[in-house]
Order: sequence, then C-alpha cells, then structure tokens
Amino acid sequence: MYKRTVLFSLIVFVMILSIVAPNSIEAKSMKTKAESAIIVDVETGKILYAKNENEALPPASMTKMMTEYIVLDKINSGDLKWDDKTQISDYAYEISANNNFSGVGLTQDKDYTVKELYEAMAIYSDNATSIALAELISGTEGKFVELMNETGEKLGLTDFKFVNSNGLDNKLLDGKHPEGTKADDTNLLSAKSAALLAYHLVSDYPEVLETTSVTNTTFDGLEITNYNWMLPHDSQNLKQFYYEGVDGLKTGHTDLAGYAFTSTAEKDGQRLITVVMRTKSVEERFKETARLLDFGFKEFGEVELFPAGHQLETEKTLDVSKGKADKVGIEIAEKISAPIQKGTEGEYNVSYEIDESLLNKDGQLEAPIKKGDKVGVAKLIYEGENDPGYITEDKTFTVDIVATEDVEKKNWFSLLMSGIGSFFASLFTKITDLF
Repeated sequence: MYKRTVLFSLIVFVMILSIVAPNSIEAKSMKTKAESAIIVDVETGKILYAKNENEALPPASMTKMMTEYIVLDKINSGDLKWDDKTQISDYAYEISANNNFSGVGLTQDKDYTVKELYEAMAIYSDNATSIALAELISGTEGKFVELMNETGEKLGLTDFKFVNSNGLDNKLLDGKHPEGTKADDTNLLSAKSAALLAYHLVSDYPEVLETTSVTNTTFDGLEITNYNWMLPHDSQNLKQFYYEGVDGLKTGHTDLAGYAFTSTAEKDGQRLITVVMRTKSVEERFKETARLLDFGFKEFGEVELFPAGHQLETEKTLDVSKGKADKVGIEIAEKISAPIQKGTEGEYNVSYEIDESLLNKDGQLEAPIKKGDKVGVAKLIYEGENDPGYITEDKTFTVDIVATEDVEKKNWFSLLMSGIGSFFASLFTKITDLF
C-alpha cells in the first residue's frame, strides 16, 4: 500500500511538472520565425532580446532610416530647410516611373519641397524621393552614399554597408547605381545596427515619429498609405495588425531581403524598438513584431533593484587619513532601477569602483570629507547567463557612491602628535627588526 501511494504521488508530481514547466520556461524565453531579431529598451539602451543580431542582411527600404536621419540632421543644423525646393533629375524620374518600385509618380520641371519629398519617403517608402533628397544634399547620390557610411561610423553602427539611398538592390537599377558602388552591391545591416540606427533616430530627432505615425496623407493630389500595418488604419483588412502604441518606423521588402520591419512603440512611458529581418511574408513580419513587442512589454518592467543608501556588506566604509574619525561610511546616492525580466531580480548585483585619484598611497581618503561627497561609482552587474548587453558600448547602469557623513580634519596639534607617534612607532619597528 505504501509503495502504491508513493508511486501515485510520483506520477501526479510528474504530471504537474509536465504542465507547469513548459509555461514557466516559455515565460523566460522567446522564439521568432525571423532570421534575425532584436528588442531594445530606448530609455536605457538595454537589449532585452536578440537572435542573430550581428548577421548583416539586406535591409531593403529600412535603409531609408539613414536617409531620414541625415535629412533631419541637416534640418537641425540649418544646412537644409523644409521649404527648400528642388526638381527631379532624369535618374530619379526613371525610378519613379518604374511600376516595380514604390513610387508617387514624380514629374519633372516642377518644384518639390524637402518636406514633400521627405514625407513621401518616410510614409510611402518612395524610392525616387530618396534619390532626389540625396542629390539635393550631396550633389550626387554617390556622394550621399559616402555620407551615409560616414554617419554610420559616427553613430557606432557595425556590420553595415550602404550602397544607395533607398534600399533597392543595385542590380535592379539598370546600371545606374551610384558612382563608387558596384552593380551587384546591396545595402547591408545587421538587426543590431538597424536597431542602433533607429535608437539614434528616435532619440536625436523624436520629431521623426510625427511623420512615421501618419497612416494616410496626400502627395501632389495622390492619396498615399503607410506600409506600416501596425498603425491604426481604417481598412478592415489591416485592423487585425494594429498594435497599440506603435508609431514607427520603417518597413522593407525585396526578393533578396525578404520582409523586414523596424518598429517602435510606447506603452506606459516605456518605449521599445524591435527589428525583424528575413521573415517570409508581409503578414509574418507584423505578427512576429507583435510577438516581440508583447514579450518586451509584458515580460520586462522597470524594477528598483537597489534603493538609495544601499551599502555593500564588504565595503561599507573607507579608511580616512588626517581625520577626526578613522573611517567614513559610503553608500549609493540614488536607487538603481532597470528594465529586467520578471523573476530575475536575484541575478543582479552591484560592484563599487572607488575613484583612486581621491586616495593617498595607503588607499585612504584625506579629510576633510563632507556628507554627499562623491568617492566613486557603483555599477550594476548581471550575474546570470546570456546577457545581451546594451545597444551602445557606453551604456551601463552606474550611480554615484557618496560619503554618508562629515569627517572633519584634525587640528594642527593633533596632526603633530599623530606625526610624532607615527615616527616613534616606525623607529621602534626598525630597532626591533635589528634584533
């Protein structure tokens, strides 16, 4: 009877594990059909999830994010104005007239403003307007491509190459690809570089979202619709892809690239960027993006890991020289919060890095010391496995370490007595060593 009871209990236990375990594992993992993908928390730059994030793939029209960045940068610097006008070159006109490409139907011998061209590019993913803007800014698209690559280096992108302003494969351009590039070239971006470009775009020029969130508008009398189906479109067919909080950024598709999408969305004050590359259909890219956003928003939240005033058990004090006290307490000046995955709070710790320039040769702080004086920084340390890190190299979680109290300097007499005492103590040690 006892054996039967034990056996029955084991069977029940195994059944419970088979039901509960997959759910608990699923809550801490993420799988996507995209060949490469990434999720980034914009405020902190923390990468929340990554898959093949360093694999350089054709981004198709996601390339236009760099063209958008440069246009906004030129506007911000005053080198370009929204009401500046330009006309359409023969090359840009030929691209616009090609029904195989996204196009608004540009005409020649007509002035277009920078604003008009920019909106057609950002909203309708128009290829010819990208060329027109590139030619306006740099004289030729080839020179603009050089600027794109220089800007990529400046922004810290890795695993990337720009060969034209719009994202088409050069082989589709009938031999009219930008000078300095090859006929068989194509633009390349890793998911991480696409996310980093998007990160700079929304951080440096948040006004980009005013345009990328537009679902429908008109261009030269023609109604144009945003290819981002996750926006609140009126079309009944597209409503199934709507995702609350999405307000950008850029879709992309070519036969070589597959279906790609860089999204950004904000919920309850948290903004995420996601990238999916080489999905198999237009529907799949939005469904996979929704899964990434759900994972980011639902599984990660801002958590206070260490409160202001937190002290390390092993480093609660520092030695003090020339002070009325021999030691001074140290603590972190403010709380450490981070967007972390639920259930992983115990996998984080802090380490202290004391500013050695403040210490004497014996590793002591020198009095006087004021409460609140900075003595170093505390760095957040992840002690779990597979931490994907941050979208930029310089992003880390650090807060100041400060003194918890005042330590006054000894008066001259006390210092003199201490000096005399130290002298005789040293002398006694040397004499003792002789015997």
